[in-house]
Amino acid sequence: MTSTQAASAPAASATGVPAESRRRLGVPAVTVMIIAASAPLTVLAGGVTTAFAVTGVIGVPLSYLLLGVVLAVFAVGYAAMSRYVVNAGAFYAYVAQGLGRPLGVGASLVALVSYNAMQIGIYGLFGFTVSSQLSTWFGITVPWWVAVLVGIVVVGVLGVNRVDLSAKVLGVLVALEFVVVIVFDVASFVVAPEGQSVAALDPANLFVPGIGAVLAFGIAAFMGFESAAIYGEESKDPKRTVARATYLAVGVIAIFYMISSWALTVGIGPSAVIGESATQGPDLVFGFLSAHLGQIVADLGHVLFITSLFAALVSFHNAVARYFYSLGREGVLPAALGRVRARSGAPMVGSLTQSVLAVIVIAAFAVAGASWVPPEGLPVELFPVLTLFSWLTNAGALGLVLLMAVVSVAVIGFFRRRAADAGIWARVVAPALAALALTTVLVLIIVNFNVLLTSDPTAPPTATTFILPAIVILPGFVGVVWGLVLRRRRPRLYAQIGHGAEKAPLEP
Repeated sequence: MTSTQAASAPAASATGVPAESRRRLGVPAVTVMIIAASAPLTVLAGGVTTAFAVTGVIGVPLSYLLLGVVLAVFAVGYAAMSRYVVNAGAFYAYVAQGLGRPLGVGASLVALVSYNAMQIGIYGLFGFTVSSQLSTWFGITVPWWVAVLVGIVVVGVLGVNRVDLSAKVLGVLVALEFVVVIVFDVASFVVAPEGQSVAALDPANLFVPGIGAVLAFGIAAFMGFESAAIYGEESKDPKRTVARATYLAVGVIAIFYMISSWALTVGIGPSAVIGESATQGPDLVFGFLSAHLGQIVADLGHVLFITSLFAALVSFHNAVARYFYSLGREGVLPAALGRVRARSGAPMVGSLTQSVLAVIVIAAFAVAGASWVPPEGLPVELFPVLTLFSWLTNAGALGLVLLMAVVSVAVIGFFRRRAADAGIWARVVAPALAALALTTVLVLIIVNFNVLLTSDPTAPPTATTFILPAIVILPGFVGVVWGLVLRRRRPRLYAQIGHGAEKAPLEP
């Protein structure tokens, strides 16, 4: 191994796993892990139809392109910094090295809560969908939480095995999702009851009073794109893999979702898509497949909808496990979390910890669901979707947008204090523009947060509207205080925060 490779590779873990043996991921594998988190079929069937139904804005497809541009600008500085900071803690490490260690610890707790919220929240939709389809196909009645517990076991098994195994499994599932969505797109443009309308791509139909809610829904479709840096320590060439995978994922997600959501408006008809989305929800996509391509294709779509959710669960689980690993390795959290499995090099304790947290939260919601009274006109079976899924995923998305805005500022701070070969566009201009744009999106999400929870623009705010954002944001303040405590009580450990296995510079 060359001296350069030795300097950039993480040290062996406490289990004695050589760092180089963990470097198994190339650009395609990391890109797949990213796109799996965004779950293409889930976005089309669930996210796009919900955005149409709640906002009443026909310009939803154009919003994906707009958000793609914003996140591509964010990725400029993010990718530039990834060439100098290789750490499984990603956001945490970037903020620690760019804005200071206390803020880095605060960012780490926000990231940990946000990724856990996204991952555990998706279990709500997963459990409901599996339970519903078992009843439809086989007449079997299975409580949603039973389906979730089985899912937790399978995800946990993948989580403690080699990360490239997870990438291969997700690669197959994501490829099949793309096939089904592409088939839907082609059929939509062929059917086109109102012709090949481009109304959904007209800026005048996006820049309307409802644009805030549209962007709030749309940003969730990209969640997970930033996770490339999390796999830096397991990438074959982290100085190139992270940047290339991030740009590729942003481009694929933005263009693919724009085309697919536009196809939905063409296939259903621009004048009908909002009303049909409100009436049918995710079934709008599968009903279209059944009507125009046959029930077998629709059933296949339902199966892949489930595997789409499963792929997102695996991807977010891996992200959470690696955050636990990074924080445990550096002593911010208990050191046991920094242990990896000898055979696979996977962050075993972090993976198991995430699985245990998921079981605890699912158990709490299962107990609460027994006495839940649904809103008027809705079936009680929707409990895990309207609570667990809706509450936690939207809270997680809010936290991740906040982190991206902070990381944009951290990029500027990082390059201000060190010489680098990055130009002023990557060091200052792009991060500043990204910070401004992402802060705007964050404000819009907060303003529209009650709409995201209730799917009703007229619903009054409830306690949940304020509690959920607080659950994500307040740990950041706790983390800053904990960072200051570590600086005073454990200066040697504090000096290593955000630097992973690399040698930290001396404190001034």
